[in-house]
Amino acid sequence: MTKTDRDQTLPAPDTRKSSFTGVESGRGDDYVARMRIAIASDHAATDMKAELAEWLMDEGHEVADLGPDRGESVDYPDYGYKLAEVIADGTAEYGIALCGSGIGISISVNRHPALRCAMVSDPLSAALSREHNNANCIALGARLIGIEMAKACVATFLSTEFADANNPDGRHRRRVTKLGIPPLLSDHIETHQ
Repeated sequence: MTKTDRDQTLPAPDTRKSSFTGVESGRGDDYVARMRIAIASDHAATDMKAELAEWLMDEGHEVADLGPDRGESVDYPDYGYKLAEVIADGTAEYGIALCGSGIGISISVNRHPALRCAMVSDPLSAALSREHNNANCIALGARLIGIEMAKACVATFLSTEFADANNPDGRHRRRVTKLGIPPLLSDHIETHQ
């Protein structure tokens, strides 16, 4: 979906409400990109999730907080699967998955063949996850990085384009395509020069 398509399908920023969970957001006309972003966590990351969701809405994005609420002890796979579904069905363009380390929830998100969730801890890994792997979700560890680093990772992730976005024959696109349909036979390995 292009930025123009997004602009035509989303209501004006000051009057819009999230189509996901009723989360209201609004901002003046001074921002450039609006994206539909879903965010989910386990109980170890609810504070970071709430801060990131609020910051993203302040930046003008539409945010779906898929849970959990603070104080609930939950299993991260349940929220990773839920996040994967809303990205795979197109309800959200991108996802942010959080747990204590970021590892467990990233594994659960990646169980869905349409998802490419990268566990990142710095802006460079966030940029490379988009540029080379066309990641549609990132995972962050709330016990490993602070909120400012998390914001830097998310901002970089959302602003980085896939290197082969306009190249249907590019090497990165070829590799990313294989991620969605992994070969089950060892003789399927290709070599390239």
